Amino acid sequence: PAPAGLLGDPDPEEAVSDDSSRHGGRVRGFPHERGNWATHVYLPYLAQEEFLELLELLVSRARIYVPSLAAMEEFHLSLSQCVVLRYHWIEPFVRSLRERLAAFHRFFCVADQVKVYTNQNKTRTFIGLEVSAGHFQLLELVSEVDGVLEEFDLPTFYKDPSFHISLAWCVGDLSGRLEGQCLRELQDIVDGFEDSAFLLRIQWEQIRCKSGNKYFSFPLR
Repeated sequence: PAPAGLLGDPDPEEAVSDDSSRHGGRVRGFPHERGNWATHVYLPYLAQEEFLELLELLVSRARIYVPSLAAMEEFHLSLSQCVVLRYHWIEPFVRSLRERLAAFHRFFCVADQVKVYTNQNKTRTFIGLEVSAGHFQLLELVSEVDGVLEEFDLPTFYKDPSFHISLAWCVGDLSGRLEGQCLRELQDIVDGFEDSAFLLRIQWEQIRCKSGNKYFSFPLR
């Protein structure tokens, strides 16, 4: 998950570290090469106290099935895959994003459906809250982000995406343990949580792009 800060190191040489032990066993989706910057476009979500209370309930229950599950510390909804940009592409990439996203207004979506995900290479499993309302607006945003990615010959977002906010993760493909009975119990917690209908109706106010250690913000109108 992307940190909330917007300040980045001005040094164009990104720090290199592939020691998975420093990241809870997480493995890079692609090898680091100097001058290549991992880049991600997303909607940041600032968790309120009530949301963190719900998160604690969900993770506590899910750990009965997968003890190694770790709660996310920061939250977002992805509008792109993680792609690789050369350093000298960052400025024109961000400029193109800013132009394409300038006309978008703030909007609401509802993220209240518990779902289990794995990453593409099955090295991590996630529990997330899938969007059940607001899908159309998200697809419009993705269409514009995809247009920028195509300009730079980069992979676009997934077809028929499942928009979601990841809540917790673990190393490996443990989806079999979390689906079925566990998933039903987690959904019951969400459905029965006080004020969950209000809590999980989220207003998006800005889009962010993280590229290496640099952060760029695009406020919605």
